[in-house]
Amino acid sequence: MPKIDYTSIRVTKEVRNSLQEYVEACYSDLSINSMLQVHMENLNEGHVKFPKYGLFVCPESQKEKLRNSIKSKPAKKVESSMSLAGSLPSDPYTRTESDTMGQMEVPESALWGASTQRAVLNFPVSGFRMARSFIRALGFIKAGAAEANLELGVIDEEMKNVIVDAALAVAEGDYDDHFPVDVFQTGSGTSTNMNANEVIANLASKSLGSKVHPNDHVNQGQSSNDVIPSAIHLSALLDIEESLCPSLVGLQKSLEDKAEEFMPIIKTGRTHLMDATPIRLGQEFEGYAGLIERSLDRLLLIKDELSLLALGGTAVGTGVNTHPKFSMIACQYITKFAGVEVYETDNHFLAQSSLDGALTASSSLRGLAVNMQKIANDLRLLGSGPRAGIGEIALPAVQPGSSIMPGKVNPVIPEAVIQAASQVIACDTALVQGAQGGYFELNTMMPFVAHNLLQAISLLSNSSQVFVEKCIEGIEATEKGPEILMSGLMLATTLAPVIGYEKAAKIAKEAHATGQTVLETALDITDLSEEELIKILNPEKMVQPQA
Repeated sequence: MPKIDYTSIRVTKEVRNSLQEYVEACYSDLSINSMLQVHMENLNEGHVKFPKYGLFVCPESQKEKLRNSIKSKPAKKVESSMSLAGSLPSDPYTRTESDTMGQMEVPESALWGASTQRAVLNFPVSGFRMARSFIRALGFIKAGAAEANLELGVIDEEMKNVIVDAALAVAEGDYDDHFPVDVFQTGSGTSTNMNANEVIANLASKSLGSKVHPNDHVNQGQSSNDVIPSAIHLSALLDIEESLCPSLVGLQKSLEDKAEEFMPIIKTGRTHLMDATPIRLGQEFEGYAGLIERSLDRLLLIKDELSLLALGGTAVGTGVNTHPKFSMIACQYITKFAGVEVYETDNHFLAQSSLDGALTASSSLRGLAVNMQKIANDLRLLGSGPRAGIGEIALPAVQPGSSIMPGKVNPVIPEAVIQAASQVIACDTALVQGAQGGYFELNTMMPFVAHNLLQAISLLSNSSQVFVEKCIEGIEATEKGPEILMSGLMLATTLAPVIGYEKAAKIAKEAHATGQTVLETALDITDLSEEELIKILNPEKMVQPQA
């Protein structure tokens, strides 16, 4: 852009007032306060700057011009990762389905019905579908509900069998393509619950040879308001049990193995990023392993909280339109199908009006994410270099690090772990917002909460495995840590009990100023012999308590 030359002219008080009124009128309600400030500063100094060429365009006119330009352009739809092709009424291959609002054209091959089709058309927001584990949990819940309804005499055995078979097929992932509803939908998740009801009812009807109704049979004794929070708990519980906990056990074991391998290596410790007293490299890794162990302990407690299901509360927690024993029986069968123990909550009003359990789980996941960030950051700093960095460990080289610098290798695995952990923390922030969406008897941000909670678990599970396989197992210690150990100034710490803190501090400062070691400076300043100083300054005595 060419530089604009300005000319400055003197103005009278009257002209200044006129210009001030003009500026205030032009820039009224516009978010360009900085430009207004410049004009006003110039006016206060008694002059105003004008370009040497062209006319000054009034911002109000410019704003109107821009608005008219925007009005003349149709809004473009942002492409999403989920195609809705074949799900629109204009699809030539459709069938007519009905619900309480009337008829809907549904794709001929789709297993869903009118209610789901309305949701597909109403919520083309993000392209994010509900997670695989969430659909799996829904399948288990619907199967358990059918078993309970048989025992309670609500449906016959033949209908129970076809509903259970269809629901378990949904749980196994056989029909994931038939769950197209966007995460950003009705806050209760009713659209996803009806999606499951319609798919299972359609499959069951085909097997039975007669009509199985999505509401009267598949959803019998249930409401979206108790099914969806139950599915949030069950899906998170399954993912933690089957994926996250095993991944963390592997991560802890890998760190413990490295701690044992590196225990003989003594190096300089660091606090505030500055040199501190010696520490064993293995002790650092022992600390990392402890962080993962504590995170695992917290997750075990969270599993107890997630095992409580809202099922049986129906609309507002009172259990209207369901049998008093429905939830207890259904939970027994869900436990059988899912392979994890679940129970009816002892407080339905809490379980549906809030998402306290999910929020508590998310806080533990956030803590784990912060711990993994700490470990990953430490490892990439310890491995920095190879020549101008700390370089006390060597991380596995898994890929070229630069498109311009030949031979450069970067700590890409720790960086990936740090980014995944950052997203988990973002998911927790989102989940806090979701948990605040409980008004009176129902939380209305449940699909959003499910999406973020399950994404966090998945990110932590996968990044833990990658961390172990691509990084931690291949870490090697270098000679750099032990080589520079005796030049460390904080070795003077063990002199303090012998000669006093102030004299020890003087030795450390003198050694730093002269470039000597603490041992060399102490020989000059103190009356201690070399043999005595070598014994006092022995790093091995500094990595554990001494009597």
